Amino acid sequence: MLLSVEGLRKDFRLRSGLLGRSTRLQAVQNVSFDIPASGSLAIVGETGSGKTTVARIIVGLESPTSGVVRADGTALSPSPGPGERRGRARMMQMVFQNPVLSLDPRQEIGKAIHEVVAFHRLRAPEECEERVHELLAAVGLDVKLAQSRPQNLSGGQCQRAAIARALAAEPDLLVLDEPVSALDVSTQAQILNLLADLKEALGISLLTISHDLALVRQLADDVVVMCKGEMVESGSVDEVLTHPRHDYTRRLVEAVPEIMSHAGVRDAAVLEPDAGPS
Repeated sequence: MLLSVEGLRKDFRLRSGLLGRSTRLQAVQNVSFDIPASGSLAIVGETGSGKTTVARIIVGLESPTSGVVRADGTALSPSPGPGERRGRARMMQMVFQNPVLSLDPRQEIGKAIHEVVAFHRLRAPEECEERVHELLAAVGLDVKLAQSRPQNLSGGQCQRAAIARALAAEPDLLVLDEPVSALDVSTQAQILNLLADLKEALGISLLTISHDLALVRQLADDVVVMCKGEMVESGSVDEVLTHPRHDYTRRLVEAVPEIMSHAGVRDAAVLEPDAGPS
């Protein structure tokens, strides 16, 4: 199994009042799931359900209070050192919600991608620039944009650049945290179609964090539904979203406009290249 999560729990300590009294917030409890090689799973739920915390634990941005994350059968350290952080970054990369803020405003996007290729020593030094151009082309960006900074690109172009940077590590797993929620509707469709095409072409696994069930139908084979830090339902996307068993899942499904709950994202917008600000 490419990724296994077992009994994940995360508590946060909050201090309040003049005396700074400490209280415990249980953000995630007893979350377990598997993602096979070339598989795709989505974690869905409303804001505050704990889904993003799970993603941050998986990529090593948060330490779990308890539970185990395994990659290819090997347990990952809850507090990884530099060597393991590098290895984890090589195996999994995260694409964040806000495409503009996820890129360094002072750095040209070509240099941002080049930096990842060079850091992981995936190409000879003289081949890195060619690899940057390959990655830009793979995400539908003109190679001339390698010299551009994020503020000179549209939101959709920035998200494509962020995806190219993540792919530069040649990971087995992409973790997508609300990857299109900051984009307009037509650009959302373009990015979702790009991700679906990349998954098929590269055989990469996807873990998608979202509240959008139309997105889940587009990108995921399986789904985990979270509410207030707990898993309330899991299974195949078709099974869970067509025949939800839990009241919370039913409410999520009923909140989706019927035209979008049954249509593919490719039918939701005419696909045109990103040309201007989103």
